[in-house]
Amino acid sequence: MTVNPNFLRNLPGTDIQISALGLGTVKIGRNEQVKYPSAFTLPDDEVVRTLLSQARELGINLIDTAPAYGSSEERLGNLLENRLDWVIVTKVGEEFSEGKSAFDFSARHTRASVERSLKRLGTDYLDLVLIHSDGNDEDILEHSECVEALHQCKKLGLIRAIGMSTKTVSGGLKAIAALDVVMLTYNLQQQDQAVVTLAHTLGKGVLVKKGLMSGHLHSQHPDRDILRESIELILTTPGIQSMIAGTINPQHLAENVALAKAVLAKKSGNA
Repeated sequence: MTVNPNFLRNLPGTDIQISALGLGTVKIGRNEQVKYPSAFTLPDDEVVRTLLSQARELGINLIDTAPAYGSSEERLGNLLENRLDWVIVTKVGEEFSEGKSAFDFSARHTRASVERSLKRLGTDYLDLVLIHSDGNDEDILEHSECVEALHQCKKLGLIRAIGMSTKTVSGGLKAIAALDVVMLTYNLQQQDQAVVTLAHTLGKGVLVKKGLMSGHLHSQHPDRDILRESIELILTTPGIQSMIAGTINPQHLAENVALAKAVLAKKSGNA
């Protein structure tokens, strides 16, 4: 496996080391009602196994999944090798069935979802569990049973850290104050900067979603090196530890990692 000290970062407030790029796995489990520019077929087991092996060889240890990602959790449970090599992020709150999402933030559903994820992923602990918001971030944090249920799971050793995948800046600010980690939107068109700044101040973790806008940015700006611009923006922003990028294309995976390492090496050299 490629060793690059600039590529591994500590997740603040935890003893978890994560790669600056994480592998998103929507595309290995779900191809219905997704927001990518073009349709795709779910890859077979051999393709996924090879992709996972390539990711580890390139230095990626962070992998992001969710119950709402179709068969993603189950496939990872069958295909991931060497559990201790991976930092697994999954979620609670959203289910996807028969072409549509449903949300449940009750304590009962939260605990059942965690236990199901443990079984599907073939592990006795989850590194990070995020609340998969329906957009009502503040209401979930203030009025649902989900947060307390996750704290209980953490106390039992089922989860190492807890957080929220947010959809609003106001929700992100509340989440980062109450939880260990926030996953937020940060890209060339939208930056939830206030949340990143607060997380940096409080010593909390930040993961970025939609950093490449699911491939839409490139089609809007074909004459710009959108990939490099995006990765440089995200990975050089203080307070951001990692960017989740979902791909099932080995070439794209290699390009993403090469650019990330080049950006981090340049930043280190200028420091």
